[in-house]
Amino acid sequence: MVNKKIIVTGIALTVLFSACKTKDLKMSSAKEKATTEKKVVVYQVFTRLFGNKNTTNKPWGTIEENGVGKFNDFTDKALREIKDLGVSYIWYTGVPHHAVVRDYTAFGISNDDPEVVKGRAGSPYAVKDYYNVNPDLAVNPAERLQEFEALISRTHKAGLKVIIDIVPNHIARKYEGKNNPEGVSDFGAADDVSVEYKGDNNFYYIPNQHFEIPDNVLPLNGEKNPLIDGKFDENPAKWTGNGSRKAKPDQNDWYETVKVNYGLKPDGTKDFPELPAGFDQKSVQEHFAFWQNKDVPNSWKKFKDIAIFWTAKGVDGFRYDMAEMVPYEFWSYMNSAIKAKNPNAFLLAEVYNPNEYRNYIHLGKMDYLYDKVETYDKLKDIIRGKSSPDELTAIQNGMSDIEHHMLHFLDNHDEQRLASPEFAGSPERGKPLMVVSATISTSPTMIYFGQEVGEAGDEDAGFGKRSRTSIFDYIGVPNHQRWMNDGKFDGGQLSDSEKKLRDFYKRLLNFTIKSPALMGSFKEIQTVNRNKSVAYDSLVYSYTRWTENQKLIITVNFSSEKTSEFELIIPVDVIKKWDLTDGSYVLADQLYLKSKTYLTVKNGEGKMYVKLNPSESLIYELK
Repeated sequence: MVNKKIIVTGIALTVLFSACKTKDLKMSSAKEKATTEKKVVVYQVFTRLFGNKNTTNKPWGTIEENGVGKFNDFTDKALREIKDLGVSYIWYTGVPHHAVVRDYTAFGISNDDPEVVKGRAGSPYAVKDYYNVNPDLAVNPAERLQEFEALISRTHKAGLKVIIDIVPNHIARKYEGKNNPEGVSDFGAADDVSVEYKGDNNFYYIPNQHFEIPDNVLPLNGEKNPLIDGKFDENPAKWTGNGSRKAKPDQNDWYETVKVNYGLKPDGTKDFPELPAGFDQKSVQEHFAFWQNKDVPNSWKKFKDIAIFWTAKGVDGFRYDMAEMVPYEFWSYMNSAIKAKNPNAFLLAEVYNPNEYRNYIHLGKMDYLYDKVETYDKLKDIIRGKSSPDELTAIQNGMSDIEHHMLHFLDNHDEQRLASPEFAGSPERGKPLMVVSATISTSPTMIYFGQEVGEAGDEDAGFGKRSRTSIFDYIGVPNHQRWMNDGKFDGGQLSDSEKKLRDFYKRLLNFTIKSPALMGSFKEIQTVNRNKSVAYDSLVYSYTRWTENQKLIITVNFSSEKTSEFELIIPVDVIKKWDLTDGSYVLADQLYLKSKTYLTVKNGEGKMYVKLNPSESLIYELK
């Protein structure tokens, strides 16, 4: 969700690694796992926007005015092009049926009150029916689920895997499961609404108080609508999605959603079985076994059933919105159940509290977490002149035991676009950030559709404002539309600079998914060069990556103005680990396959001449 507040529930267990042996074991295990795998690349696409060819982009425009993309716009050609970009997974964002303003009553869908819908198209994180998909995305809304199932099949045929969202912490204010499988009841259907809390209630209530629309909310920008009357029928009122306990939430609260009760009492104490000590060391199979025959809150069962439903449809993984607002015991329960059905499921969580990372990985059994607060934020600070590249080293070393689990990105639906003035300022200035993000660790890399052609998110869409591509409105994505080229998906309308940028992303991503060294060891060489290399610039960052069969030296220039020329030092400890003797070695650039240079080893220390143009990066492989 956009403009999230960082919320710490105060209920998480802090796992202390009491002995170095434990941490070393985890580090060893993570590295062993990494070296047996290939680098993974996730392509996040906002499904509603991908295929939209309309370029009107009127603020607050309707579907008729601004257009909308469909599942069917992901043609075989489009999927092949995404695959060829160097992509492993597609995260189809905004697929579950969420609250919308458009009238779909002809298809048996009730209207949603615009006063509890953000934007005209609605927030994808206010899900209205988890057992069906957004009717906006279907050519025939009556067959929307079948159209998505066909997209899953096409995606798999293209050699890609499918991720969709699950939003566990909150659902739409008006949830209406009209497509529930047999035996599945709606959220809240059996709740005791006379009390604030009960263990098996799906929601928290504010007894004897009606819900009130927040002040200063202007639905549909003031447009008339028969449902806009200053009221929304919810009695008693429920807690709001971000945890507000007011019957009249604030306009900045997630007022379009209600918070789901996972068995946490209002005072924060737990009303469910806790994982025994040492379960951070247990396998996912042992976690699954632990939960058998345990009495767990009803909401746990509901979300597990939802995940298993989509897994059975062929969905290969999930991205969990605001996972840290839900106790990790639930994640142990749900993720182990998913892995029992699909051991290779890709489970990605949005977690922003570094103190909790290891809990959600080891106890919650998440495969991957967002590396926003550390790597992403640091890269953003570097390119905006607020921080030094030197500080990347401490981040990488500090997460060495979990780095494989920390997904890297520079662009997503929540964040300001990489090419926007509020971030890098141009696609070119974003290039060195992308090289570091994609090569500094064994973690998966994610890009957001349009990033590869320099989309800057410069549209005033209505509810969504400039610098982010709106997730609340019907809008076109100009740079992406030029690549889409009226459905040909051949880049026919791209400028020369946009074509070169996409080529850069294609070269980089394809190199990463094939490089064994990027799943191997990391050693920074920044410190020795900052201390000993005379001409080494403060906006250059360098490191090494290697396995037995491949050895890389990566150096990037964050400056968009200055060319850097210097003698790069490869320290003695790296030369020793690479088992190099004194002599001369050829190094070949792997990004453009044009540049060659030589590494000279003398007295056990390596040196090489490097020239970095502004915003340039070099990935040298030892031949």
